[in-house]
Amino acid sequence: MPRASDLDTIAPDDVIVSPSSSKSKPKKKFQPKKTISCSKDLPYRQKVYQLLKNSTKSSLSSFLARPKVFTFDSRQDDEEIILVLRRHWFTNLSWIIIALFMFLAPLVLSYFPFFNLFPQAFHFIMILFWYLLSFAIAFEKFLSWYFNVFIVTEERVVDIDFYNIIDKKMSEAKISMIQDITVKTNGVAQTLFNFGTILVQTAAEVPVITVEKVPSPNTVLQVLQQMRSEEEQEVLEGRLK
Repeated sequence: MPRASDLDTIAPDDVIVSPSSSKSKPKKKFQPKKTISCSKDLPYRQKVYQLLKNSTKSSLSSFLARPKVFTFDSRQDDEEIILVLRRHWFTNLSWIIIALFMFLAPLVLSYFPFFNLFPQAFHFIMILFWYLLSFAIAFEKFLSWYFNVFIVTEERVVDIDFYNIIDKKMSEAKISMIQDITVKTNGVAQTLFNFGTILVQTAAEVPVITVEKVPSPNTVLQVLQQMRSEEEQEVLEGRLK
C-alpha cells in the first residue's frame, strides 16, 4: 500500500490515489493529414508540358524546355524550371561570319605586299596575336549569347542580361504579378524563322521585362498564360507556397 507523505491529515489505512490515475486523459481524435496535390499533376501544368513536348533537350538550344542540368543563382531547391530562352540562332550569324573571316585572314595576308614589309621573325608573332584576338572576340560573343537567358519557373520569370564576365543584371517577377504579355514579330527574317520579341508587363519593381529575338514567341505566350492561370487557381484553392 502506498504511504502518504502527510501522516497528520491522512489515516494510515487510507488508500492514496495518484493524480494520474484519478482522471483518464481524453483520447485525441485521429485527424488525417491534409494532402496537397502536386502542381505537376494539375491540368494547367499538363497543358504546359503538352505545349513543350516537341522541344529539344540540347543544352545549346535557344528554346530549352524543362532542362535537367541548367540552374541559376537564386533558384530554390524544389523550384522547377519550365523554360529557358536564348536569342534565336539566326541572330548569331553576323558575328560567326565575321569570326570566320578573321580566322581565314592570315591565310591570304601573305599575298599582300604590305605584309612582307615586316621582318620575317615577326610574321609568326603577328599571326599568333591575330588568332588570339579572333578567338577572344568570338568567345565573348558566344558567352554573351549563352548567358543572356529568360527563365520561366513554376513560381516566377527571371531575365538575366549578361554583358561580360564581371557585369550582369538580373530582373525577376512572380508569375502572379504578370499583368500583360505582348509579342512582336518584325521583318521577313523573324517571320520566316519564327522568332520575335516578348514584352512582359508586371506589377513588380521592374514594370516591363523585354525578351528580344527569342524563338517560338507565340508558344512562350501560351506557356505564360497557362502558368498565370495555374497561379490564379492556386490562389482560389489556397495552395500557394
